[in-house]
Amino acid sequence: MKQKGKLIILSGFAGSGKGTIVQSLLKDHGDEYALSVSATTRSPRPGEKDGEHYFFLTKEQFEDMIQKDAFLEYAQYVNNYYGTPRHYVEEQLNSGKNVILEIEIQGALQVKKRFEDALLLFVTPPSAKILEDRLRGRGTETEEVILSRMKRAHEEAEGCEVYDYLIINDDLDACIDRVHQIIQCENCKMKNNLAVIDQIKKDLTIFAKGE
Repeated sequence: MKQKGKLIILSGFAGSGKGTIVQSLLKDHGDEYALSVSATTRSPRPGEKDGEHYFFLTKEQFEDMIQKDAFLEYAQYVNNYYGTPRHYVEEQLNSGKNVILEIEIQGALQVKKRFEDALLLFVTPPSAKILEDRLRGRGTETEEVILSRMKRAHEEAEGCEVYDYLIINDDLDACIDRVHQIIQCENCKMKNNLAVIDQIKKDLTIFAKGE
């Protein structure tokens, strides 16, 4: 009996490395994971492709999808909308894939209300100074945006306690392994395998009766 996939919500401060973690999991364990592609109204960064990194929508298109209840969650962040299209996520979960949502805390809490069993992971650098250094090291954002992201990180730090696990991204390779191991352990929990054990019990009952 095929086990339904686990919904993984991976959040963290901008510059924490969560995107790199996700890409590594997909590369090394592509048969186990699927990434939910988010929709956004922000402009593409260099190298980003529509439908692969994000679905890039106009504000009008995004708000039309909101009216149609086509998102699992959506939020406004640094003057842009971000959201998770519903259909793809549900399809992948039913196929047995662990679906990763790389979203911020406001959206994570919205999804948690719909999927109580969702696993929430929060990624952070070891310190605020390292966070700032990583943001500046990108070389893709203005000083105004960097300051805005640092202020947003301050706000997010006040709500991250609701997450199930804190992932400190100091050594990247160790961090990726840790995330994968946590997800594997969650998938082995009895409460996530009740259908499997029920089938085994039924088969054992037949065996015990000699049928």
